[in-house]
Amino acid sequence: EDLAREYIMGNQTLRVFENLNLEVKQGEILVILGASGVGKSTLLHIMGLLDTPTEGLVYYNGINLNAYDAGHQANIRNSEIGFVFQFYHLLPEFTALENVMLAAMIHYNAVEWKLRRGQIQARAIELLGKVGLAERMQHRPIQLSGGERQRVAIARALMMNPKIVLCDEPTGNLDEKNSAAIQELLWQLNKDLGLTLIIVTHEEHIARSGHRVLRLEHGCLNPVSFAEQNK
Repeated sequence: EDLAREYIMGNQTLRVFENLNLEVKQGEILVILGASGVGKSTLLHIMGLLDTPTEGLVYYNGINLNAYDAGHQANIRNSEIGFVFQFYHLLPEFTALENVMLAAMIHYNAVEWKLRRGQIQARAIELLGKVGLAERMQHRPIQLSGGERQRVAIARALMMNPKIVLCDEPTGNLDEKNSAAIQELLWQLNKDLGLTLIIVTHEEHIARSGHRVLRLEHGCLNPVSFAEQNK
């Protein structure tokens, strides 16, 4: 609601966007298009509580998340929101299985972790199977292809059963074949699990399959209708 974000750069103030209003419906695939540098990732990070707006508020199920302290926001991030990034952000010393378990490692204290580890590992194995990596779970990121790494990142995003998954250029670092496979996987997860997907990208072929598409440009969000463009 009325989001604005600005950065101080030397003696200048850079205002990325202002007065942005956006409502995301449960279970939808929302795609936000835009060129590099327009503020797509900044907007996504604000929505995911990774960044704080200069002005405005972020609500989730009617609750003002900006009213929470940093610890409470971190709990919301960990349990309600999954993240998929362009460059995967996997820990290189961890196996695929351990990377998927990471969110649960953070969530539980040492005693809870000890009690729940078997259950958590079973959940991670299930997720890796769901994304097609049942045979690769003991491999480290350096042993995996780009498409496989992104599948691990998607499985990790699902570890805590989030209601929302935020995707920042999820296919931007992949070739055409792997890009199509990752898109198909995300859309299938939306269908099977009812996940709300918010995807920022500059790739229009990704956007064409979204339930709703907005373009971020000149600090404004505007609806995009590919049907009208194709007439």
